[in-house]
Amino acid sequence: MASHDDVERFEIPSAGADDDELTAELFRSAFRPPGRASGVTYRWRELTAEQAGGVWRSLAVWVRWLVATYQLTTSVVPDCWWRHSEIVAELYALQRAELASYASDDPGFGPLAFHERLPHAVERLRIHTRTAGCVGLQAHKESVVRTLRLDAPGFVEWQAASHQIGNEF
Repeated sequence: MASHDDVERFEIPSAGADDDELTAELFRSAFRPPGRASGVTYRWRELTAEQAGGVWRSLAVWVRWLVATYQLTTSVVPDCWWRHSEIVAELYALQRAELASYASDDPGFGPLAFHERLPHAVERLRIHTRTAGCVGLQAHKESVVRTLRLDAPGFVEWQAASHQIGNEF
């Protein structure tokens, strides 16, 4: 007589035509769009002036909540966080992840996943803040923006050529 633990005899019961529905229920976040609670995620470089105002207000309130709730020091989020694009990008990504973790169709794993990722984000914020240099000075240090030239002769020539191995014929 085979036991219930016999792997070779284990069969997954079929729900017949309802298999798709059963699968969707088990893995619903993969089959349905996330709940509307999280809103729209924007690319900062594509924001209109009208969108930017709302996104900045929302982010500022959320960052104030994050700093207070998790007792983050200025070595993680400096007072001038909003003046550093790399810190803003990290905080915005973290805000969107936290909002998405409370989607209406989440079975309860979203908040746990957010908290599992939070220490990694905090460490990245700490690195960005250290690189920015504001904390050591106790004042904002203006970042030097590095702009790559897209019209440099070497780059123009490079992008016009094929770089696939074996296409030398």
